[in-house]
Amino acid sequence: MPSNTLRRNDEDHSKLSAALWAVQVLLALIFVFAGGMKLVMPIAAMTKEMALPGAFLRFIGVCELAGGLGLIFPALLRVRPYLTPAAAGGLVIIMSGAIGISMAGAGGSIKPALAPFVVGLFCAFVAYGRARIAPIAEKTRGSARHAATALQPAS
Repeated sequence: MPSNTLRRNDEDHSKLSAALWAVQVLLALIFVFAGGMKLVMPIAAMTKEMALPGAFLRFIGVCELAGGLGLIFPALLRVRPYLTPAAAGGLVIIMSGAIGISMAGAGGSIKPALAPFVVGLFCAFVAYGRARIAPIAEKTRGSARHAATALQPAS
């Protein structure tokens, strides 16, 4: 019976990990696109739609781009994978601000804030999932480093 339970837990873990990867990729595409657009669009065109300073919109674009890349590369390369949930957490903060700005721009209406709310929930799912439920292990150091430490005298 324990082996059946273990197998079921492994299956659940792999399904959750696959779901997290799918959400990470979709969120990365969204944020890399949104951040890239904020970096290449003229400030005058961006400030027509939002009453925010152009430099602030550029800053948000850099944060979205970095967050989108941070959702994928640390986990994919297994180099400092703890940065993936940190990136997702930062994007939750950005989406919280987007909810407020969407509601303020629509005169307090909730409808425009639904999209940033849902995206923020997905970011929170990735942050919690990669930090607590299905974290990705860091890549082990190369064998050359292990050989160097093996040559050191024991204390």
